[in-house]
Amino acid sequence: MEYGWLTIIPPLVAIALALITKQVIVSLLIGILSGAFILTGFSPLGAVSLSALTMWENVTDPWNLAILIFLVTLGILTYLMVIAGGAAAYGEWATKRIKSRAGAQLASLLLGIIIFIDDYFNCLTVGTVMTPVTDRFRVSRAKLAYIIDSTAAPVCVLAPVSSWVVTIMSTMGDKFKDVGITLEPFTAFIRTLPMNLYAWATLAMVAFVAVTELDFGPMAHFEGEAKATGNVHGPKASEEKVRLPKISKKGTVPDLVVPVIGLIAFAIIMMAYTGGYFVENIGFFDAIKNTDSATALMYAGFLALALALVMFIARGVVPIARLPEAVWQGFLSMVPAMLILCFAWTIGGVISELGTGLFLATRVGQALNPALYPVIMFLLACIIAFATGTSWGTFAIMIPIAIDFSVLLAPDLLIVMIAAVLAGAVYGDHCSPISDTTILSSTGSGCNHIDHVSTQLPYATVSAVMCGIGYIVYGFMAQAGASQATATVVSLLVTLGLLGLALKGLNVFTAETGPDRRPRRRVA
Repeated sequence: MEYGWLTIIPPLVAIALALITKQVIVSLLIGILSGAFILTGFSPLGAVSLSALTMWENVTDPWNLAILIFLVTLGILTYLMVIAGGAAAYGEWATKRIKSRAGAQLASLLLGIIIFIDDYFNCLTVGTVMTPVTDRFRVSRAKLAYIIDSTAAPVCVLAPVSSWVVTIMSTMGDKFKDVGITLEPFTAFIRTLPMNLYAWATLAMVAFVAVTELDFGPMAHFEGEAKATGNVHGPKASEEKVRLPKISKKGTVPDLVVPVIGLIAFAIIMMAYTGGYFVENIGFFDAIKNTDSATALMYAGFLALALALVMFIARGVVPIARLPEAVWQGFLSMVPAMLILCFAWTIGGVISELGTGLFLATRVGQALNPALYPVIMFLLACIIAFATGTSWGTFAIMIPIAIDFSVLLAPDLLIVMIAAVLAGAVYGDHCSPISDTTILSSTGSGCNHIDHVSTQLPYATVSAVMCGIGYIVYGFMAQAGASQATATVVSLLVTLGLLGLALKGLNVFTAETGPDRRPRRRVA
């Protein structure tokens, strides 16, 4: 059954209520019920029943369940590293070497780039490790959340080995087979890398913002308060007192670094293992392409936890008597994120059943000038990812559509159209308040979720606008007969060049007007 414009009601309701009420779980629940209400022919009891059934199916799905278990192990591991004194020791070590707010922000960016295996792991780990450092330099939690969120997804979507790439390649591979394309999915993915304009622009923007201390939009107020008063949480948390657990004084930097490196190494090994590398006669990259990323992360979490326990218990850094505390508190620390994820998965299931993404794609994606196809794919992916809160779901919807467009109308634009989908999905995911990575960035940095969404939106949108122009440039150059390499280089340079000019202009504007956008008084 086709539901027409009714399909956009659930995501719009959830997004609007989240922005207005600032109650994410309640907003998601109402969005879920509204979608189920439509699906059941406007039956209240049917809507409640369908919502509960959809949530149960999503929570008990093996992939989602493995992610939830991984989050619990990561919460326990994080708590153990905290009480072992590893995070405190790293904070002291980093503070002695980092001499400025810019240094603290760049260090957060660098750590986010290093942890490229998975965006969930990236968000939570970088937040935990860098919070003590950025707090000491009065960097607001909103700014830290922006750095984390704007590093995690772009890095994961660019890294040849990550949980994201598995999904992208599998989606491309299935569609390639359907339409008779012989190009190997991993090769196709590698070719999309220089054309993923949003990922490159976002990473460049984070570095620029960190170095120049450029703050605009709502972020300026959070950063201004952090610099002036030391309140890094923002006005909503200014009176809250955070109760810290008892931290061991025996902790060292390796107590933090070794478990983190171990988790990364175990994740790579387990991704290869679940892909059949150790039991079948296949290559490493073939195993990575066939991996079960959620199961691999779950195994990696258990192994990293075991490594940390051996390290901490053997040296008496964490007494055995504190292990029940670590398990319980680590679990509790992940409960808010897990609840929101479960609701986000559920509304994603309802939206998928309604056909929201497909409706938007087919209604908006009309036949226009082929030169505009890349930017159309980018914009559609932006809209769908923002509405549904999932970049992976957008990949599943839009990559096949982009391939169909290319095969039928513009074969030479195949790779750039796939790249445009990846870029748009990341942008929409960044801006959506119901996105899992946006939620986990808030959780990892200890930032109010809606504060993070509202402060990140202007930054992400500036990058997205420049990317849209870059894709238009690519499309018209390709139509004029330019080679793929030439069009790629020129469009990337145009995107980054325009972004630099925009940021330079914003930097001058904010320097002259200040965070409140009133002209600053000049002292004679």
